[in-house]
Amino acid sequence: MEQLSGKVAFVTGGANGIGFGLIRAFLEEGMKVVVADWSTSHIEKARGLLQGNNSAYLVRTNVADRADLAAAVEEALEVFGKIHVLCNNAGVNGGGTADDPEFDSWDKAMAVNLGGVINGTKLIVPIIKRQGEGGHVVNTSSMAGVVPLPGLAAYSTAKYAVRGFTESLRMQLAPLGIGVSCLFPGATRTGMLFPPEDQPETDFHEDEASDFQKALWNAAREAIDPLETGRAVVAAIKENRFHIFTNREFLDEVIERHNEMVVAFPQQDPPPGRLQFELLRAETAKNLLATGNRPVAESDAGNFGLDFTSTTAD
Repeated sequence: MEQLSGKVAFVTGGANGIGFGLIRAFLEEGMKVVVADWSTSHIEKARGLLQGNNSAYLVRTNVADRADLAAAVEEALEVFGKIHVLCNNAGVNGGGTADDPEFDSWDKAMAVNLGGVINGTKLIVPIIKRQGEGGHVVNTSSMAGVVPLPGLAAYSTAKYAVRGFTESLRMQLAPLGIGVSCLFPGATRTGMLFPPEDQPETDFHEDEASDFQKALWNAAREAIDPLETGRAVVAAIKENRFHIFTNREFLDEVIERHNEMVVAFPQQDPPPGRLQFELLRAETAKNLLATGNRPVAESDAGNFGLDFTSTTAD
């Protein structure tokens, strides 16, 4: 989507942090925006900041509740008539570790961080498809979906899953001219990451903090402005680019981890039949993920999970 002016964006978790950065960036482009968020306080703060702007509509919704989110989508359609850009951005921190016996916080984190992405996609993408005007989906993963995040297994699990889900979605929607991107933010000024001086009500002693905590606070002090992240998303939508990375400090680690994967593969060559199929599959996936708009022959659709019947019937 090279032209965004006049188009409508639906952004979950849109009233704060990265979500509000997306909202501001979309408004800069002349878009209409639906600010969907669960937090009443965040919505009211955003309402004050957007006061007098007729291009923004705020709605409270729980992305983990399909019926509630569906109602918010219908409300958005009543106001703006269409949705062209979907940003599944809502997320929560925490969720526990991989080996503790507690399930409630784990299920909540997964329901929002992964379930919210799935719910938003399955509710809104069919609308974008029916409109026949093209569109774009941006799912917010995290650098925690690329590199390990100590102590937050539920968060990392969901964010890795969002990455895989988004790659599949891009291949599915590519033949329809609908773009898909995945956002991998690192340190950003959000409600999940802040230095202690931003919490005057909290009694802290930095000299007593661990080295890890001090480093985290320093990262928070130099975190990226959410508006900058929003503008990076706008650029990726216009270029139909899948990966959206905002924090270069992860690059060396990503290269190292991928090199470890390379050397872990077996040395023996595969048999010709397996090799031929995997080369074909890899080339198809590469084309779809790289461009997002190269059509795939209908005869090959079923072989790669591209169900043209279901994608065109809507």
